[in-house]
Amino acid sequence: MGQSDRSNPLVYLSVGLAALSLCTSLYQSYLFTQQVELMQRNVARGEYMRTCKELIEAYFDVKLKTAAMARSAARAANDSGLEVAAEMSAVNAVSRFAALGTYLANFQNEEIRYRYTTLSRTLEGIADGARKTPPAELDKLFEPADTLFMAMNEDCVRAAKGVAFNSSSSLPIYAGNRMAVIALR
Repeated sequence: MGQSDRSNPLVYLSVGLAALSLCTSLYQSYLFTQQVELMQRNVARGEYMRTCKELIEAYFDVKLKTAAMARSAARAANDSGLEVAAEMSAVNAVSRFAALGTYLANFQNEEIRYRYTTLSRTLEGIADGARKTPPAELDKLFEPADTLFMAMNEDCVRAAKGVAFNSSSSLPIYAGNRMAVIALR
């Protein structure tokens, strides 16, 4: 009878320690998951910010190349080779901007995707019309695009600060070979 009296508390002690170990393990797993999610969000935000930087550079490259195209069209009405090179350069800059804008827009809600598409199409129209526009009037030609660009730039600023665009906004998260999308918090 003495031995069974001692074994009961030892059984309860072993079960209690096992349960405590299980709880500790679950808590460590939770903390690890939170840490991995935090690192993934930071990587995604960094990727998003690099793309924002490239998109901003591409926008000003479009402005520079359309201005060069307008100046070359105004200067050399007879030199079509120079004008074609300037036009191709401007169209290439618009294409690069549109590609980067599409990449960023894919991680946003429908309203923001529409805005980015509208900006790309506006820039295409500006590049087409820059040949016929006097260089002094280019700023006026860019006014609608500048307004849309400011809104896009605000999206980049919000992402840099970690502020959500709205409840359905998200950023990409890279997990191995798969890409998941998480909501900004």
